[in-house]
Amino acid sequence: MSRWGGVVRLEVMRVETFLEHREILVGVAYRILGSAADAEDIVQEAWVRWAEVAEGEVENARAFLVRVTTNLAIDRLRRLKVRRESYVGDWLPEPVSTGPELAERAELAESVELAMLVVLETLSPLERAVFVLREVFGFSHAEVGEVIGRAEPAVRQLARRAREHVRERRPRFDVDRRERREVTERFIGACAGGDLRGLMELLAKDVTLVTDSGGKARAPRRVLVGADRVARFLVAVTSEAGIASFPAHAGLPEGVSYEMEISNVNGAPALVVAVEGRVLTVVSLLVADGMIETIYLMANPEKMAHV
Repeated sequence: MSRWGGVVRLEVMRVETFLEHREILVGVAYRILGSAADAEDIVQEAWVRWAEVAEGEVENARAFLVRVTTNLAIDRLRRLKVRRESYVGDWLPEPVSTGPELAERAELAESVELAMLVVLETLSPLERAVFVLREVFGFSHAEVGEVIGRAEPAVRQLARRAREHVRERRPRFDVDRRERREVTERFIGACAGGDLRGLMELLAKDVTLVTDSGGKARAPRRVLVGADRVARFLVAVTSEAGIASFPAHAGLPEGVSYEMEISNVNGAPALVVAVEGRVLTVVSLLVADGMIETIYLMANPEKMAHV
């Protein structure tokens, strides 16, 4: 084989190896950051680091790539936390479309749920990385220590603190996708029909509505609490007058037609509203015992690229 032939073969193997591990790299980065766009940036940067590695320098490609990706994500999250402090209104994780096959992998599915990602936001960057690697992807304490550069006892302490923190704050929700889809369909029907009573029957007494528009779309900037208050808001925005005023607030021409469908978003059924293929809003419901406990309404146009 010529020298150039050997170089080409090496580069092909380098690309194939990276692609083999890309799914776990994106999964780790997204769960640490809560942002698909930032996760993609991190994985791209990890590729650059991988491309610079000399032949034979790395014995375990997976371990190397996970270590690089995790530490890049930790550094990025530290910077993002500062920026999110000045975010307009509530900040929610960036929604991502997920396939039905994710539901068959319980740990991965639950860890990408919006409710879980919201809880992970309350961890420190290091605790979050340890939780993701240990609890979601099953890395041993020793392996996690090698990734973040900490001794195993320190990793065990971080993992215990993170696990207890998540256990205390993790909301209870139904994992049955069929039931959640049925509730979502009834929710859409009640909103579209202006059925206040029907909507009230679906909402838990202390239901919360959390919206994320980043100040770029018309939406409440504070959490709405209580079935009556939430129901009246939803009926108002889905009324004929509310729908008629929506284009102006979204920077769209009058007379546009909306496309609505229930899609798998972050491992659960969610209402996706679009205009001419452009996603405008994602509404995800947290359901427990057949009742809606939390409504996540995401309307920041900068967060819709991965839905």
